[in-house]
Amino acid sequence: MAGLVMCPGALAAARVHGVPHERRNGRTRVRGRDDGKQLGAAELGGELGERATLVQFSSAFCAPCRATRRVLGEVAAMVPGVTHVEIDAEARLDLVRALGILRTPTVLVLDSAGRVVRRAAGQPRKADVIAALGEAV
Repeated sequence: MAGLVMCPGALAAARVHGVPHERRNGRTRVRGRDDGKQLGAAELGGELGERATLVQFSSAFCAPCRATRRVLGEVAAMVPGVTHVEIDAEARLDLVRALGILRTPTVLVLDSAGRVVRRAAGQPRKADVIAALGEAV
């Protein structure tokens, strides 16, 4: 009988956590702790874009990472001076820890100097990526 009482409670708790999480998934937002964070070519393993850089943290078995790669590649090809750099999170645990990356895909939008201006966890929508670039350029 106690199991029956806990089951609705567990479902309610999961729902309370899940709804806000789903609404945030893939949305870009400014994070205070990213203020002052700056990345260069050495950390990224590739050159910064002239106007902005889209940095994607991925992992091998991440299905949304493939879709994110496609979206970011399309945006980088569409906007002059924007570069897309993909980083294997498992291979760069030092950078993952330093930047507080908690899941893949995570996308950072860097300005031309390499400062983090936006961050999105989860698969971003193309329109959100384009809007986030407005902060960087």
